[in-house]
Amino acid sequence: MPRLSEVIAALESLWPAERAESWDAVGTVVGEPDQEVSRVLFAVDPVQEIVDEAVKLGAGLLVTHHPLYLRGTTTVAASTFKGRVVHTLIKHDIALHVAHTNADTADPGVSDALAGALDLRVVRPLVPDPTDPDGHRGLGRICELDHPLTVRELAARAAERLPATAQGIRVAGDPEAVVRTVAVSGGSGDSLFDQVRAAGVDAFLTADLRHHPASEARAHSPLALLDAAHWATEWPWCELAAAQLDEISDRKGWGLRVHVSKTVTDPWTAHAASTPTSDPLGAPN
Repeated sequence: MPRLSEVIAALESLWPAERAESWDAVGTVVGEPDQEVSRVLFAVDPVQEIVDEAVKLGAGLLVTHHPLYLRGTTTVAASTFKGRVVHTLIKHDIALHVAHTNADTADPGVSDALAGALDLRVVRPLVPDPTDPDGHRGLGRICELDHPLTVRELAARAAERLPATAQGIRVAGDPEAVVRTVAVSGGSGDSLFDQVRAAGVDAFLTADLRHHPASEARAHSPLALLDAAHWATEWPWCELAAAQLDEISDRKGWGLRVHVSKTVTDPWTAHAASTPTSDPLGAPN
């Protein structure tokens, strides 16, 4: 069995920490470098439910996309929910490693996995990484469909292919408009509207779209917006990342058992659809 330090070195080769944004908190959070690792679990969120799953699985390493302490802390007391995560990890000899914005811009990365889940052909990054001479790394992806779809049909495909959440897929734009090109970005994407408009695509699929940026984007152009749950747009990366580590394990003869958590950690748990109204006065006061 490989040592943790060897597995971490392999993960760092896929998602080097120096490629993370300056505000990000990536890398190994908990773990003894010399401990042996036989089982690895991938997940989006380092929450207690996922850590408990790692304990039951007998994993020696948990790899998550989201950081545990993005803004730092002054305590890891078990009386806090994040402190309890740390205590559980250490008590059960489970290491925690985070790949966040360094996985977002990787080749392949989070948005490649999102595009793959939707059967979209990746053409190029939406926001290229200027340090990549090959032009493959960067934030988001510009994609083409195998055949044109309406906005309604593309939304239905996303709802079918992405993990189910209470939100589902929200749409802004003409449902019958034809889509041939799509920009995708896993996670929060409404800071990318300028780049999406510059790309000239027909639709943009991302998550966490806010009222004002979405309204302004629609006023600027006929761009269709598809807003999925944050967790759902990033979960496909877990399967991609697990496959990458599986390949490294096979090549090195490690025999790692690599798993992907299917636990839904999206915070929203229910959805109540609005009741249609024929009131000509519109919304209630």
